[in-house]
Amino acid sequence: GRPMIEIDTTARVSPLADIEDSTRGTRIVIGPRVQIDAFVKVKPAGGSGDVVIGADCYINSGCVFYTGNGIRLGEGVLIAANCTFAPTNHAVTRRDIPIRKQGFTASRGGIDVGDDVWIGANCVVLDGAVLGAGCVVAAGSVVRGVLEPYKIYAGSPLKVIGERR
Repeated sequence: GRPMIEIDTTARVSPLADIEDSTRGTRIVIGPRVQIDAFVKVKPAGGSGDVVIGADCYINSGCVFYTGNGIRLGEGVLIAANCTFAPTNHAVTRRDIPIRKQGFTASRGGIDVGDDVWIGANCVVLDGAVLGAGCVVAAGSVVRGVLEPYKIYAGSPLKVIGERR
């Protein structure tokens, strides 16, 4: 079969990063000139969506990407340290079955990050999040839903605090 992990020859992936191969056919594609720092984890879990990282992205130490329903990063995306991308959710509604045995909820569409986005340290990005081109997310934010291009967001719940001119 085709390779499940594709890394462009110009990408720099730290030998201390952990990109786990999928047993369910998830593709992990790392584009040109991408830099992935030490202690970044890509973990196929919660679905069989692909992870596609566009050209010139920089992913700092300690970030975790669960493949879930898929993650797409556009070009030139900057991700600060210790961010979590979780395009998947555990089912939790039943009390008679432990959460770990309830499986996962239906997809909300994965995570889609536009070009030229900056995500500050310690953010959590959830299933269904769509980050418009050029937006900025302040450190420590929880990201869900649709973020408008070139707006600056912060907090949990997330709110607009500014705009790139």
